[in-house]
Amino acid sequence: MRIAITGASGLVGSALAELCGAQGHEVSRAVRWAADRGAVAWAPEAGLLEPGRWEGHDAVVHLAGENIAARRWDAQQKARIRTSRVEGTRRLSEGLARLEKPPRVLACASAIGFYGDRGDEVLDESSPAGSGFLPTVCQEWEAATEPARQAGIRVVHLRFGIVLSRHGGALARMLLPFRLGLGGPIGSGRQWMSWIGLDDAVGAIVHLLDADDVSGPVNVVSPQPVTNRDFARTLARVLRRPAWFFVPAPMARLALGEMADALLLASTRVVPRVLVQAGYRFAHTELEAALRHLLA
Repeated sequence: MRIAITGASGLVGSALAELCGAQGHEVSRAVRWAADRGAVAWAPEAGLLEPGRWEGHDAVVHLAGENIAARRWDAQQKARIRTSRVEGTRRLSEGLARLEKPPRVLACASAIGFYGDRGDEVLDESSPAGSGFLPTVCQEWEAATEPARQAGIRVVHLRFGIVLSRHGGALARMLLPFRLGLGGPIGSGRQWMSWIGLDDAVGAIVHLLDADDVSGPVNVVSPQPVTNRDFARTLARVLRRPAWFFVPAPMARLALGEMADALLLASTRVVPRVLVQAGYRFAHTELEAALRHLLA
C-alpha cells in the first residue's frame, strides 16, 4: 500500500513508518513542506498543502497532535491540545474528502481518555464517553473525521492506551526513578492502567489498515490491563529493584494539577474487543513479558 503518516517523527509514527517500510509498503511522511518524493505537505492549521501529492494513497494514518503530558494544563495549554487534535483532524479530513482519488481508509489517533475515570468498570468500544476535559476532547477529535466518512473513506478511531517503549512516553519517564529504587504506586495504586507495547501498537495499526470490515472506534490496548500497584511491582521486578516508594495523590496533584487526576489517578479498565474480533494476534498480552521484551 501507499501510506501517508502524520506525526511520523513521534514515538508511534516513527515505529509505524519503519514497520511499514519493512513490510514493503510505500510510506509518505506528512511534513510542513515536502521537498522530496518521500514526503507530502501538511499543516494542522491549513490541511493538505499541494493536494496533488496526496492523490493515490491507499491509507492515511493521522497521529499528529500536541503532547498532552508535555506541560502542566493551564487554559492556554488545554486550548493547544484541543486545537491541535480537533481542528487539525478536521482540516485533514476535509482535504482528503476533496481529493479526486481519496484514500480507502483513514486511521486517526484517539485515546482511551474517551472513557474518563471509571473505577473497576470493564470498558469496550460500546461503552459511553466519560466526563471532563479529556473525554470531551476525544469526542470532538473523533467527530472531526466526519468529512472523510461522508466522502466514503473508511474511518478507524485508534483509541490508544499507554504505549510502552523505552525510547519515549510514560515508561521511559519511569525508568530512572525505578532504577534508583524510587519507584512505586501513585495514589491508592488501585486505578487500572490499560497498556500496550509499542510493537503491538504499530502492528495493530497495520492490521486495521487491511481490515476492510472494521470502522469506528478500536481500543488499541492489551487484553490484560493491570492496576497501578501491579504495574509498579512488575516493573520493579523486571529491573530487580524494590518498589517501596509511593506518590500520595495530593503530592501528584500539587505537582501536576488537573493533569494528575486525568492521567495518573484516573482508573480506566479497557479491553480490545474489536481488535481481537478483527483477528489481531498480540505479540505480548502479559505485562511482565512485554516489559522484559521492551527493556531487553
